[in-house]
Amino acid sequence: MATKKRKRRETFGMIDKLPSGRYRARYLDDAGTRHAAPQTFDTMTDARAYLAGIQTDMSRGEWQSPVARAAAKKAASTTLAEYAETWLALKSRRPRTLEEYRRLIRGPLAELASLPLSAISVETVKQWWGAQLAGGKVTQASRAYSLLSTVLGEAVDDGRIPSNPCRVKGAQTERTGKKVTPPTDDEFAAIVAATPEHLRALVYLAADAGLRWGEATELRRSDVVVEADRVLVTVARAVVKVRGEFIPGPTKTEAGVRSIYVYGDAAAAIARHVDADRFRFNPGALLFPASDGVSHLSQSTFHTPTWNNARTAAGRPDMPFHALRHYAGTRYAQAGATPRETMTRLGHTSLAVALRYQHATDRDAEIAARMAKRPTSA
Repeated sequence: MATKKRKRRETFGMIDKLPSGRYRARYLDDAGTRHAAPQTFDTMTDARAYLAGIQTDMSRGEWQSPVARAAAKKAASTTLAEYAETWLALKSRRPRTLEEYRRLIRGPLAELASLPLSAISVETVKQWWGAQLAGGKVTQASRAYSLLSTVLGEAVDDGRIPSNPCRVKGAQTERTGKKVTPPTDDEFAAIVAATPEHLRALVYLAADAGLRWGEATELRRSDVVVEADRVLVTVARAVVKVRGEFIPGPTKTEAGVRSIYVYGDAAAAIARHVDADRFRFNPGALLFPASDGVSHLSQSTFHTPTWNNARTAAGRPDMPFHALRHYAGTRYAQAGATPRETMTRLGHTSLAVALRYQHATDRDAEIAARMAKRPTSA
């Protein structure tokens, strides 16, 4: 006659005697989920000792489910750098974005990158953040912190760590406070005058149409339509440079795809540029190629000596080329555009970003004078 399997209910958990003669221990957690010991036991005493240990851990708040223990074990052997690389592979990201994330991991996050996920505590993050602030590169540190918080948040969702140790308030929005100051109208006129004729249209595209460098230098002849008193510029692509290689692709954001009308001196300069003989039978040609006529123009090549000479002539040796995009946003707003219209023209994804491209000018006196002329009651 077959031996009936013996079951014994304990004050905590349950012990079964298996046909093999060994004992199996099982128990319920606070959520009512049943768990079994990872091994069987030679004696009932051993099984009871195991259950007693589990009960003690639960009473102290130290118990972990088998799944959580497995995740913790994995977190103890997986470094931040290894997990971040896995995270990067989860979604399709632009080459420049991938390179920037990896640069942050190799650079400001290098101190934490070699640590296991489980070894990165709240105190570890706070000490790292303090060291970054002391180094003076606040904006870069903020970007690195944002990446760190995102990656560790993913690790929480993945069950690798119990909680996100990034608890520094305001770290993701911390900035050095250094602002980009666009040129005045007189300074911009000096920049145009000091820029070689074959590159003036590039300056106008940044200062009037508000194009980013990568958008302007990826423009082809077919992207510009010359009309009677204006030109229509279609931005559909951009180029990025990653470790010395130019990679054409989509614009920075979906909002970057746009069509922009340009009038006046800017339109005339762009029209002259695109009507050159070299574009007549080559609609796919780059508008602003490198010296070989085929490759993309590098910003560093344009910077020295062209941009250096132009900004120096304007008395603004401190001004980055990107300030021309701020100039475009400011003038467009001054012409009466709403923040949302400015956002659309510049290809921004949020009003907050668009507003950063609208700078106060000396028009305050002009506006105040208009206010003074309003009719008054008798």
